[in-house]
Amino acid sequence: MKIAIFGRTFNSDFNRYIHDLFKYLSTNNIKLSLYKPFQDFLDRECKFHPAAEEVFSDPDDVPEDIDFLISIGGDGTFLKSIMFLKDFNIPVIGINSGRLGFLANISREELSEAMDSILSGNYKLENRSMISIESDNQVFNKYNFALNDVTIQKKDAVMIKVDAYLDDEFLNAYWTDGLIISTPTGSTAYNMSVGGPIVLPGSENFVIAPIASHNLTVRPIIVPDNIKIRLEAKSRSGNFHVTLDNRTEVMDAESNIFYIKKAKLPLKIVNFPFNSYYSTIRNKLMWGADKRN
Repeated sequence: MKIAIFGRTFNSDFNRYIHDLFKYLSTNNIKLSLYKPFQDFLDRECKFHPAAEEVFSDPDDVPEDIDFLISIGGDGTFLKSIMFLKDFNIPVIGINSGRLGFLANISREELSEAMDSILSGNYKLENRSMISIESDNQVFNKYNFALNDVTIQKKDAVMIKVDAYLDDEFLNAYWTDGLIISTPTGSTAYNMSVGGPIVLPGSENFVIAPIASHNLTVRPIIVPDNIKIRLEAKSRSGNFHVTLDNRTEVMDAESNIFYIKKAKLPLKIVNFPFNSYYSTIRNKLMWGADKRN
């Protein structure tokens, strides 16, 4: 078995867990491919230089024969790690070294149990749909996909107008600070913070949710993910932001047209029997918390 490990930084209280992880991998003769900047961080800050068969620094360097990719960090690190997957056929495991960790939902205390489950085959793979964006100016180039959401947002104090079409049929004109189009995975991220619904993975939907809408009658709407969404964005100030997860591009035109649809390939996430989606939303989001329970 060969595992690629991606990470950036973590606090010193995670040091002993990272040592335990690499010791476990070495003891079980698991081959390693390590993200070079993360290896440098371990060497510099932790005085620890794990043995790795290979290192990689960008997506083109990732070996073809990886069985799993482990992301060590928070949800931002997890989202960054998927840029390093080739054709999304490598399952991802998110280990949380920080605070909340919704995508990186394996806690430090569950680390050994997770690795035991990997070696014994006691896990399931879940396909998470992704979203992609296209435009005439080729925004984000070949990395034009996201796991959580696409957003069109104002850059300054001037609100923007976004005309939305579903399969070329007019849906609505949004006068707003921005518009979020989220996947089911992203429904618990930015979408939820603006009052959008939680959508279960596998629901095959997108949620279109305005950010601070200037019309009180406009509310989030759930649409099938097999349709093509066209957004015509206009800004009187001449610029606005477009984001894919935690990546941002600045548009410097008064208007732009974007085409948004379901990405061709899903992301494979490893699910363990001790850590379900329902337990994650209860424990991490305090969903349904009630002192009567």
